[in-house]
Amino acid sequence: MGLTHFLVLAVILFCIGLYGALVKKSAVVILMCIEIMLNAVTIAAVAFNRFASPELFTGQIFTLFIIAVAAAEATIGLAIIISIYKNRDTIDATKIDLMKW
Repeated sequence: MGLTHFLVLAVILFCIGLYGALVKKSAVVILMCIEIMLNAVTIAAVAFNRFASPELFTGQIFTLFIIAVAAAEATIGLAIIISIYKNRDTIDATKIDLMKW
């Protein structure tokens, strides 16, 4: 498998995540779609590292930072969703208006 195969996979995953983040109404599903987009970036970073400069570990180091950011994003995002659900009794992103409490 060449670099093109990995990049096509990354683009497909990123497009699926972008579509889901823009179309879906559930805040939890939107967070999952953002995770899919971050995984696509991770696949692309590791693929570029493997084919461009395998002796350097820049792709793997960048991937570790992406995983850390994804974990923090999921934790904070779920905490915000739980807080909104306790106050509003909904996680529908179209019905959430944070200016009104």
